[in-house]
Amino acid sequence: MKRSHLFLPLGLGIALSGCISFGGKTPPYFLRLTAAQEQPAGPSRSAAAGQVITVVPPVANQELATPRVPVHSGNNQVAYLKDAQWVETPSALFGRLISETISVHGGRVVLDSRQFNLDPGLRLTGTLQSFGLDADQMQAVVVYDAVLARTSATVETRRFAARVPVAALDGPSAAAALNQAANQVASDVAAWVG
Repeated sequence: MKRSHLFLPLGLGIALSGCISFGGKTPPYFLRLTAAQEQPAGPSRSAAAGQVITVVPPVANQELATPRVPVHSGNNQVAYLKDAQWVETPSALFGRLISETISVHGGRVVLDSRQFNLDPGLRLTGTLQSFGLDADQMQAVVVYDAVLARTSATVETRRFAARVPVAALDGPSAAAALNQAANQVASDVAAWVG
């Protein structure tokens, strides 16, 4: 009798384990950003004090604080694209894309925000205002408000935006169009930084 009392909770636990889910359904694949041009392996780079640039991942609103892809329709409706998810938040991905693009196009030594204490130099940060799809226009939209501290006394701001047609509202189409728009914005930021 005592033995059956021991197996009853175990049997219930096994039976219920098929009914309980501790997370959403995993998408068939994850999305990521890739730089249009990557820094090749090669000789080291150096920069004089104050000439490096530190890129801080942009801040983002709650809509973009998730790895899901927002889809806007109408004036104020937002949904998330089904079966599509970034490998991490868009601001982290976009920050690394900007770093890579500045390094390739500008030839600068680029530091991660965790390396800021090595040399303050220039500091680039900003706000990722939009990073998703416009269902009404069938476009991928990236809007980035950049803030560049060139010296302790000089701070510049500038808005960068790109819109790229998207073929369909699905994961592969969204990834391709958002990657193209993000690279366009990153290239414009790299040219601005100089």
